[in-house]
Amino acid sequence: MQFRPILVATGLLLAGCATTPSPATVDARAELAPTAGNFATGTVTFTQRGDRVLVAAQVRGLTPGPHGFHLHEKGDCSSGDGMSAGGHFNPTGKPHGDPRGGDHHTGDMPMLVADATGNAILSTELTGMSIGSGAGDIVGKAVIVHKDADDFKTQPTGNSGARVACGVVAKS
Repeated sequence: MQFRPILVATGLLLAGCATTPSPATVDARAELAPTAGNFATGTVTFTQRGDRVLVAAQVRGLTPGPHGFHLHEKGDCSSGDGMSAGGHFNPTGKPHGDPRGGDHHTGDMPMLVADATGNAILSTELTGMSIGSGAGDIVGKAVIVHKDADDFKTQPTGNSGARVACGVVAKS
């Protein structure tokens, strides 16, 4: 019977751990599907971390090299060319730019860079967006992968070319 207090304490400790939420849960995700004539597919997850959102993307079926990668204003991937997703998500009215510094759309994200086999992986933290509330809410917006690199200068799109994949952000 001397071990009973230890067993009770251990049980309480384990019960407390079972109810503690994971610090890195997926709050939203987009499943990317190719637009007409393209082959890009993948998954993009979004995790709220205070005033930042962790974006993790895995995309395959791209041509090797850099590709523009943005959140667009409408969660609509119904058109064959992805144009139904509208323009870049820009609730603050900023010019298009590099999300790593300076003014930029809320929907501007770092480029995806595909390796020689067409696979791209990206993990980045961004500010200005949120999951489920506020002007920067990305739920219901579309994630678009473009054919070409983003020059982060040309307005309003970065001269990123055609849309090769589209997926709608849904809260998990």
